[in-house]
Amino acid sequence: MNAILFHVGIGLMASFSRSSMFLYMILVLLYFCWQIVTGKQKELYVLLACAYFTGAEVFFRMTKAFIFYETGKYAIMLFSILGIFYLGFKKNAFPYVLYLILLLPGVLVSYDSISYDTNFRTAVLFNLSGPLCLSLVSVYIFGRTITLKQFLKVLDYIVYPLISMTIYIVLYSPDIREVITNTASNSAVSGGYGPNQVATVLGLGVFILLSRLIIPYKNALVQMAMMFFLALMGYRALLTFSRGGVLVAVLMSIVFIIIIYFSTSLKNKAKITLKMTGIILVTLAIWTFTIFQTGGLIENRYSNEDALGREKDDVTTGRVDLLATEIEAFKKSPILGVGVGQVKTYFETELGIELPTHNEISRLLSEHGLFGIFALLVLIFAPIITKMNGRKNIYFYPFLIFWGLTIAHSSMRIAAPAFIYALCLLNLDYAPKKKPALHRK
Repeated sequence: MNAILFHVGIGLMASFSRSSMFLYMILVLLYFCWQIVTGKQKELYVLLACAYFTGAEVFFRMTKAFIFYETGKYAIMLFSILGIFYLGFKKNAFPYVLYLILLLPGVLVSYDSISYDTNFRTAVLFNLSGPLCLSLVSVYIFGRTITLKQFLKVLDYIVYPLISMTIYIVLYSPDIREVITNTASNSAVSGGYGPNQVATVLGLGVFILLSRLIIPYKNALVQMAMMFFLALMGYRALLTFSRGGVLVAVLMSIVFIIIIYFSTSLKNKAKITLKMTGIILVTLAIWTFTIFQTGGLIENRYSNEDALGREKDDVTTGRVDLLATEIEAFKKSPILGVGVGQVKTYFETELGIELPTHNEISRLLSEHGLFGIFALLVLIFAPIITKMNGRKNIYFYPFLIFWGLTIAHSSMRIAAPAFIYALCLLNLDYAPKKKPALHRK
């Protein structure tokens, strides 16, 4: 409960002084580095550190706490490197080294074709920071086993900074009815930041907390507090008007519930059914309240209609045009691709817009060509093979869904897809450790 109250306080502090978040971020970074370097639980603290920055990344971005935009990803890379240095890695993690190797030809192509007035780091590393983050954290995690209790603690460390962000967003937002006047995604109710990223991490928080309704906290007060934030995060995710993160969270939740339901006893099935009934009722209540707060515009948004109720031509809000352009880029250079960061030039030339890609899958195709296809296949089949080899992880399929669908609608602009993907590779020990029996002499 102390951790929850602390992060509520951090959210309040951020709302009064955004500048204080830079100092807080530095302290958090140093704390985790200290624990990894000097602590006895290095394996666990690497995961906790990565989890915390995964949950905090968007919050730190919106409060200007980061030194530079990609600080969150590089922090996770740092923690992973420290973990590999102190604890080593499994030889079977080679697929993720191969994944990076397959991306190198696209870097060389970009180096030869990039214009003199373009910053190489901005053009190349912006697109490769996500893959690099995924590769390093996957190499560290691959083949490791932790207890279910430890794993749930890792998930809590994702949620804690999301609590701070939710509090900040609530206090930041103006009167909802004044700023929501159409069905477009809205930064004013998203903490003044990108609605897509906010909805994505809030959706992740919603899923994690819903899973903790099924696997409850032992402390009843903590359980009540977390369920309150489950409802609040769900409501604020809807208000962003960004559909991707919300729909992904819904699908993850459905898959998780099905897995749990068909793998438990008849007695637990009854409990799950009761809890799901409650979830459905609460969801309907939140949806109804959101409709009221937005004057019905949220209904229009999810029905692909504008503010006047007219059906929009493109349900993907322009992503189909971006995809078509990337396919054309692939056709031009199917083997090596057009080079990392170069598809943006195609968007400017063909569509007259200056946008980075929204889809990591099509980016791999257009910028890396055939090598990108092989890299994607590595990412798909490597975790599936580990699962087939007996790895136990009840979160495997929901987390793999999160990775696949998130990179398809918002690329790898945040660290969450990389770290959540890596968590799929963990093996969970469900058997609680028994205390040794005491023998009387």
